Amino acid sequence: MRTVPRLYERLTWPEVKAAAEEDVVCLIPVATLEDHGPHLPIDTDLRLTAEICRRAAEADPDHILLLPPIPHGYSPHHMDFPGPITIAWDTFTRYLTDVGSSLARHGFKRMLFLNGHGSNQNFVEAAARLIAVEHPNVLAAAAFHTSGPESMRLIEEIRESERGGMAHACELETSMYLAIDADAVDMDKAVDERSYPAGEYSWMDWADGPLKIMPWWSSFSRTGVQGDATKATAEKGHALLAAAVQECVAYVRELLEKPTPERREPQETMP
Repeated sequence: MRTVPRLYERLTWPEVKAAAEEDVVCLIPVATLEDHGPHLPIDTDLRLTAEICRRAAEADPDHILLLPPIPHGYSPHHMDFPGPITIAWDTFTRYLTDVGSSLARHGFKRMLFLNGHGSNQNFVEAAARLIAVEHPNVLAAAAFHTSGPESMRLIEEIRESERGGMAHACELETSMYLAIDADAVDMDKAVDERSYPAGEYSWMDWADGPLKIMPWWSSFSRTGVQGDATKATAEKGHALLAAAVQECVAYVRELLEKPTPERREPQETMP
């Protein structure tokens, strides 16, 4: 029984070969560097996602092989603020696909991209689908952290802000960062800014509305914040992190329960 996370980059090539022969899930954190208000570092998405994945790998080291985080994502709409590094959508998608294809080439059959930046999500999902098309016997999946049913239940239970208070550099992200590294958070500069032009079908919160609209960030946010960072606490952050880790481990175990795909000839009738 292993007691520490298995880190892909710390293996020798014979150990990689041996790991690929086991039934493990390659867990790949994906995020970005971008503005998170005056109170949080620009590594917020990266730090939170990497920490969730690290704790998940620590919780289930026999079934999770943790890869290094992918730090840069798709953030062109944030570029009016100093700090973001954005990667073109097609370069980013192909990069993720190449990572997955490399793992498939080495014999890994199951992989999970866990994303922590909203504007990445469509491209992360596309990459997982492309990997599955290019390697038909591979199960490649994508998910956004802290978005499963139990996480959403917890969010509704502990949040103090109304809808719009948990979107970006907000009550949720600030709480989680406080739980990880309180010294890196300047709560004296935390603000409550909920200036996204919400409507009946379009709004910004941890679960957005069905109508997706994303203009330049500076067109509606003065500080870079969307949400109520002033309501963040480390106590909330610890609870949210625990839920996110449990959720990630559950995703891994579901992937392990599924058979790897097998292409078949189409038939007109059921056998």
